[in-house]
Amino acid sequence: MEKDNKQFCWTTKLDWLNILSSLNLESISEIPEFKKDKAIRRITKFYGLEALMEFEPSYLDKLVINELKELMKKELRVKAEEERRTEKQLRDTITPFKRGGIIKIDPRDLPKDFKGDPEEMLKYFYKKLLGKDDDDNDDDKDKYNEDNTGYYI
Repeated sequence: MEKDNKQFCWTTKLDWLNILSSLNLESISEIPEFKKDKAIRRITKFYGLEALMEFEPSYLDKLVINELKELMKKELRVKAEEERRTEKQLRDTITPFKRGGIIKIDPRDLPKDFKGDPEEMLKYFYKKLLGKDDDDNDDDKDKYNEDNTGYYI
């Protein structure tokens, strides 16, 4: 065990925040412990302890980044695909509002009992776009006079 600690003493020079940001990860826990160990062991075996102790910390970071990229190909690909999917989903629902664009409406998505009432249409779109029910169902029962003539988004 003492020999392992001496063998991997060069890892104290590593900047893990830089490594995480280069791999587009948010937490060190996203890198499996066995893959970190495997990357460090491979680098130590390939370069040797003396050479690694003489390298600059930024170069050591690059070595570890490249090794982890190789070991974590699948995890990084899945994470990138998931980020693209969520970004596309957000862009499809939110971006048209920011640019004043057109919202795509599929008539088959409208409720069967829809009769063209504007209030029902707004409630339906509020529920569809935000995934919630309208919480202003009791507007007619309020004792306070409010501006109930429009919806503000």
